Amino acid sequence: MKKTKVEEFIKEHLPDESYSKIELERTPLGVKIVIHTDKPGRIIGSGGRKISEMTEKLKEVFNFENPQIDVKLIDKPDLDAKIVAKKIKRALESGYNYKKIGNVMLKRIMDAGAFGAEIIISGKLGSSKARTAKFIQGYIKHCGQPAKELVDYGFETASTKPGIIGIKVRIMKSLPVIAISEENEKIKSEENKN
Repeated sequence: MKKTKVEEFIKEHLPDESYSKIELERTPLGVKIVIHTDKPGRIIGSGGRKISEMTEKLKEVFNFENPQIDVKLIDKPDLDAKIVAKKIKRALESGYNYKKIGNVMLKRIMDAGAFGAEIIISGKLGSSKARTAKFIQGYIKHCGQPAKELVDYGFETASTKPGIIGIKVRIMKSLPVIAISEENEKIKSEENKN
């Protein structure tokens, strides 16, 4: 229960587009909070000002003795579904066309090295009726154990003039072992034919 409250507190004090996930760990010295982000400068602030302010507020609100906040940089932000969903949200709220955003972000995800991706944008997309637009490329699992382990999922809602738009992003970063073994068998059979 306390972990959820701490996560909500940190999310309120962070810029909306700057983080992917927040981890909370109890250590012998106190509490360690790890924030994964693609823009660490926005979270740290000039001279570490924002981090120190957040640390003081955590001490006051939650009575933590020694909260430590670590900021980790995400190497490939285009392979993080939550960050991609937040980028799409910002673009939709700025007034960009949903088709262009969906296709551009899908291309960026695939160029970053994903095996498959799916972007679903649903709501009032430029008309009075609500509809859903799907952008899919590559191989992606929707159910079962591989979907839980290998697919990264992100969801955001964008507030636009016509109404609220939901954004779902699924990214498959690696193939399941079964698919890899099937692909290797196909390659071997093709080599044997030649």
